[in-house]
Amino acid sequence: MSFPIEPLFRRALVLLAGAVLAGCAATGVVTDGSATPPPASEDSAAVTSRPVGPPVPLVRPTPGIKPGQAAPIPFPQPTEVVATAADEVKPIDLTEPPDDLWERIRKGFGMPDLDNPLVAEHQAWYLNRPDYFRRMSERGRRYMFHIVEEIEKRGLPTELALLPMVESAYNPEALSSARASGLWQFIPSTGKLYGLEQNSQRDDRRDIVASTEAALDYLQKIYEMHGDWHLALASYNWGEGAVGRAVMRNQAAGLPSDFSSLNMPNETRHYVPKLQALKNIIAQPELFGIELESVANKPYFALVPEAPSMDVATAARLADVPVSEIRALNPQYKRPVIRSSEGGAQLVLPADAVDTFMSNLENHDAHASSWRTYTLGRRESIASVAKRFGLTEWRLRQINGLKATARVGRGSTLLVPSNPDSDSADAIGNAEETPRLGVRKTVRYKRVKDKRGRWVSVPVDAGAKKSVKSKSSGKKKAVPKKASAKKKAVKVAPKKK
Repeated sequence: MSFPIEPLFRRALVLLAGAVLAGCAATGVVTDGSATPPPASEDSAAVTSRPVGPPVPLVRPTPGIKPGQAAPIPFPQPTEVVATAADEVKPIDLTEPPDDLWERIRKGFGMPDLDNPLVAEHQAWYLNRPDYFRRMSERGRRYMFHIVEEIEKRGLPTELALLPMVESAYNPEALSSARASGLWQFIPSTGKLYGLEQNSQRDDRRDIVASTEAALDYLQKIYEMHGDWHLALASYNWGEGAVGRAVMRNQAAGLPSDFSSLNMPNETRHYVPKLQALKNIIAQPELFGIELESVANKPYFALVPEAPSMDVATAARLADVPVSEIRALNPQYKRPVIRSSEGGAQLVLPADAVDTFMSNLENHDAHASSWRTYTLGRRESIASVAKRFGLTEWRLRQINGLKATARVGRGSTLLVPSNPDSDSADAIGNAEETPRLGVRKTVRYKRVKDKRGRWVSVPVDAGAKKSVKSKSSGKKKAVPKKASAKKKAVKVAPKKK
């Protein structure tokens, strides 16, 4: 029995074409009604002549969006921007100096950083003493601008402006046990080598201008000698000869010759790390919680090169500034009088007080000063001069910085107060006893036994006298120490006949 194959095949093709059309319709317009394709009709058989390709993947529509019916997104309209003069971009002048001197110092840093564990130790030491750091910065604001100016003139790194913090904490009156003095701590021999005068009247190691020039000359010399700033700083503290020998020893032994590898004294080993610690703090104070007070990037003081001789109190009165300010800017003078030399004295005043000083100086009476000079004549001694001006010899020697054994002869010039009973004379006398004027009180000791028989040290005063009470009058009587001591009996052998 034969089956009609052609009608069956034709129906299969119709069903297959309907399925393909239904899949294609899924990618068209989506209606609210059912997505079921319409039933195939007899006329759809005409599409069977088209080749059948691979099935088209079903693409699901995005929820909430109807393909082909979404409204276009409106493009934002441009708004009008009104530019003001404040909004204009201003050019930056990199040659203009900053207002803050600290920022100027930071921009001039040029030394390589020292990688040494001692840096963190000294960094913590400074950070744990904020009051000390503040006082040191406050003293330095008088002198830093001049130092930075001199450093930049020579093309040196501005880290050198922080070196007086390590040396003297920016105290021009600092005096070390090795007799080093001033901001830059020159010892007497090195000071004389670089032209810093030292006598009974003045010590130029404390002179701000002269000592800064000498220190930078020395630092520049030892840097050119070693070619390394860390070795140059070590030489400044220890001596260029000692550092040079230490470098040669390491080189002969095949060891590194950098700063951290040298065998050096403990003071020098900590010297450069202290400077690096200060550099780190000042470079990023906000990182360490330090607030540096702004220092004006302008001159703090000015020189009056031809000022006449006058005492410190008179200079302060003419400039209308405190006496302490005059002393802080002129610490090189040991005596209360600033004497003029060839071309006049060099007086340092605050920059904003120079005009006031010069205008008041025109109407100043030179004889109104609290101090004056006196030249010894023939057959005059310091004792006779002291008696003439109503002073004791000890007081007159103290004023002039003379030792008790120093001889003063004809032609010597002494400083005497115009009024010995004035308050200014007493104030200067008290100041004379301070270390800033170079007067030291030497105390001698001797070994004696106490009541328990133990040896102890007691101070000895050559002119001391013991006060005892007289039985007859009841008044105190000065008796030498030896008179109160019991004399031991000494047996004397009889002379041989």
